Amino acid sequence: MAETLRKGTRVTGTERSALADDLKRRYEDGESIRSLAASTGRSYGFVHRLLTEAGVTLRGRGGATRRA
Repeated sequence: MAETLRKGTRVTGTERSALADDLKRRYEDGESIRSLAASTGRSYGFVHRLLTEAGVTLRGRGGATRRA
């Protein structure tokens, strides 16, 4: 799901679920919302909303946390 989506197109149904799962995995691996937005061609707000809908606990401001 790393390909860029056409800007302004609606993402619904199974495509939205698949995108949410992919973004959730990448965010939990340390990628930022801004980089996710850039790589998918969607807005920061769209990615933020999708992550929230997917039940992700968002990190505070200041960047990725370090993993052991």
